[in-house]
Amino acid sequence: MMKNNYFLLFFALFSVALFAQEEQQESTYKKRVLETTEVDLLSSYYSQDGNNAAVSGGIGTEELTDATGTIVVAIPLNDDDVLTIDAGVSAYTSASSSNINPFDGANLGNAFQASSGASQSDTWANLTGSYTHNSDDRNQIWSAKASVSSEYDYFSIGFGGSYTRLFNEKNTELSITGNVYLDTWTAIYPVELRPGAAYGDAGYNPQFTPFDDTSRNSYSLGFGFSQILSKNLQGSLALDLVQQNGLLSTPFQRVYFSDKQDYFFDDFQLADDVERLPDTRFKIALGGRLNYYINSVFVLRSYYRYYTDDWGITSHTASLELPVKLGDKFTIYPSYRFYNQTAADQFGAYETHLSTDAFYTSDYDLSKYNANQFGFGLNYTDIFTKFHIFQFGLKSIDLKYYNYKRNTGLSSNIITAGFKFVQD
Repeated sequence: MMKNNYFLLFFALFSVALFAQEEQQESTYKKRVLETTEVDLLSSYYSQDGNNAAVSGGIGTEELTDATGTIVVAIPLNDDDVLTIDAGVSAYTSASSSNINPFDGANLGNAFQASSGASQSDTWANLTGSYTHNSDDRNQIWSAKASVSSEYDYFSIGFGGSYTRLFNEKNTELSITGNVYLDTWTAIYPVELRPGAAYGDAGYNPQFTPFDDTSRNSYSLGFGFSQILSKNLQGSLALDLVQQNGLLSTPFQRVYFSDKQDYFFDDFQLADDVERLPDTRFKIALGGRLNYYINSVFVLRSYYRYYTDDWGITSHTASLELPVKLGDKFTIYPSYRFYNQTAADQFGAYETHLSTDAFYTSDYDLSKYNANQFGFGLNYTDIFTKFHIFQFGLKSIDLKYYNYKRNTGLSSNIITAGFKFVQD
C-alpha cells in the first residue's frame, strides 16, 4: 500500500513537471511576428495636365510633375514587437504653382504659361516612426506612431495609434484607429496681394485681408471589421470620421468676382481675393471590400466607398482588380476605378462668385466631376530570395501604371515601383 502511494506521488510530480515543461516550450517556440528585417524601396512618378488651375482662379494650366522616393524599414525587436521607420522625399515642378508669382521669370505673365521663376518647384519631406506589439496568441495588436513632414509653406506633426482584435480562430477581425495632425501654414499669397506690391493701374484695389489663424488641426477616428465568409470569400467594412479645424483655405489660390472690374499686368489677371473656406469641416466615409478567390489563377477584388461632408460634397468610389497568377513568381493585375462627386457649396467657376459671398473657391478639386482610372500592375515574388544585395535578398518587385481622366479636362499618368528586400 505504501509502495502504491509513493508511485502515485511520483507520477503526479512527474506529470506536473511535464506539463510545466510543455507550457514553457510553447512559450519559447512561438512564431515571431517578423522573422527578419525587411526593407521596402518605393518610388513614383506623377504627371498631370489640364486648364482649371486654382492658383489662377479656375483657369490656366494645371501642368505638374512629381517624383517621390520612399524607404520603409521594418525591424523586429523581439518575438512580439516591430519598429517601422518610413522616410520619404517628394520633388515637384508645377506650372500652376509657378503662377503664384507669374512675373518672376523670363516669360510674360500668362495663366496658361508657366513662369520660370522660383515658385515653380518645391520639395516635400516626411518621416514616420511606428511601433507594433502583438500578444502571445497573436489575437491582439497594438500600435503607435509619430510623424513629421515639411514643405515650403507648411509644417506638420502627427501621432496616432490603433488596436486590433482577432476572434473566431482569426476569421473575424475588429480594429479601431485614431490619428491627430497639427499643421502650421506659412501663408504665401499671390504676389500682387503682398504688402508693397505695385501691379496694375491706380484703379486696382482688391478686397484682400490676410488670414488671422494659420494653423490647421485634423482628428480622425476609424473603425474596421473583416470577416472570412467562406473558403473563397473575404469581406471587410471600414468607417472613418474626420474633424478639421483652422485654416482650410489655400492662401495662394486666387478668386475672381463677377461684380468686380478685371485688372491685368502683362497678360495676367490680378486677383480680386484668395480662396475663403469655412474653418471647420466634418467628413464621413464608409467603405467595403469583397475579395473572391476564383481559382489558383484568378482572384477578384472589389471595393466601394461612400463619402459625405458638411461642405456639401457627396462622392462614390468603386473599383475592381483582377490579379492573374502566371506561374509561381509572376502576377499581373489589371484594374479599373470610377469616382464621382457633387460640388462643394463654396465652389464656383471663374468669375461666377460675388464679392458679397461669405465663402468662395474656384478649386476644381471641389467641383462636380466624374473620373475614370485604368491601371495595370506586374508583381514578381521569389520566396527563396535568390538575388542578393549585400546581406539582403530580393523578395518581390511591384510595378504599376495608372491613367486617370476627369470630365473637367484634367488627366494624369502615374508610374510606381516597389522593391522588397529581406535580411538573410
